[in-house]
Amino acid sequence: MQTLKFKTNINCGGCIKAVTPTLNQELGAGNWQVDTADPDKILTVSCALPQQQVVALVEEAGFKAEPVG
Repeated sequence: MQTLKFKTNINCGGCIKAVTPTLNQELGAGNWQVDTADPDKILTVSCALPQQQVVALVEEAGFKAEPVG
């Protein structure tokens, strides 16, 4: 299991609600969180998936994600 961080445009509770079903299904509830207080809206994910697959999941939910670091 690895921890990945992504800069996103998930910026409010409504956005989190929209992305939750997709991320919970693929990553599992409790394995991801979005810091909406951070200017870069950082999504932190604990998973075994490659970065590009996580980016694809976020994009599938209608948002953007860009790997950080």
